[in-house]
Amino acid sequence: MTSSWQKSSFCSEGNSCVHISTGPADTVLITESADATGAVLNATPTGFRALLHALKLDKAPSRV
Repeated sequence: MTSSWQKSSFCSEGNSCVHISTGPADTVLITESADATGAVLNATPTGFRALLHALKLDKAPSRV
């Protein structure tokens, strides 16, 4: 399966950007542009929502 990555809207030009994608079985994939084919973090939608909430990027933790 080939993932379609979306770059963070908070990313400026450069090599340090966060990318997300969906994976199999309701998985959220997270990587960074400096090594997009290297380390990929797998998270559940609930875990990803909690991460966004912890980073204060998501004002309503009940949605993805």
